[in-house]
Amino acid sequence: MNKVVANAVKACEGIEDGMTIMLGGFGLCGIPENCIAELVNKKVQNITCISNNAGVDDFGLGLLLQGKQIKKMISSYVGENDEFERQMLSGELEVELTPQGTLAEKCRAAQAGIPAFFTPAGYGTEVAEGKETREFNGKMYVMEEAYKADFSIVKAWKGDSAGNLIFKGTARNFNPNMCGAAKITIAEVEELVPLGTLNPNEIHIPGILVNRIFQGEKYEKRIEQRTVRNRI
Repeated sequence: MNKVVANAVKACEGIEDGMTIMLGGFGLCGIPENCIAELVNKKVQNITCISNNAGVDDFGLGLLLQGKQIKKMISSYVGENDEFERQMLSGELEVELTPQGTLAEKCRAAQAGIPAFFTPAGYGTEVAEGKETREFNGKMYVMEEAYKADFSIVKAWKGDSAGNLIFKGTARNFNPNMCGAAKITIAEVEELVPLGTLNPNEIHIPGILVNRIFQGEKYEKRIEQRTVRNRI
């Protein structure tokens, strides 16, 4: 089945105001740059974003924050984004901070069709407020429900026309867990190859979890914090 669409414009068709969108990436590593730019261009409003963080002020999800397009961020931390911090502290932006492992598992649970799971992370803190807790083998756990999202947008290194994906290095991060975790999954890739080109043993995500795929362009791949050691 050919799942290829022409570009980010076609891939993002159907994304509307008020929707919940998962976006892969960690900081600026492995973010779907082309689709984020298209969301900015579409000027969608009041969206809920599920992402580890919001990158930096002038790139990635930071661009959506600048345009006040995001109503709620579901993230692990604020990161290097000053605008994210400002909107959160001023009350302009609703923020749901989630332990990083829990965020990943809530995505994976949605992918696997698991409605909820128990985790010890967050018990006894604000994270557990209003949630069911239960004791297992003398230890307390918090019940976390799987995410419910309209679209999942991920970035991969290579993909084929059937949607099979290969990620590269740490750019894998949250992307695999978000594949198939929403009603529609969009994958943008650096290199789109014909079906049968990829080595089956190297495929990280099978095409059954991807609905639309396209080859992105002009990736900046910014480094969030570049640190180097002094030469001796």
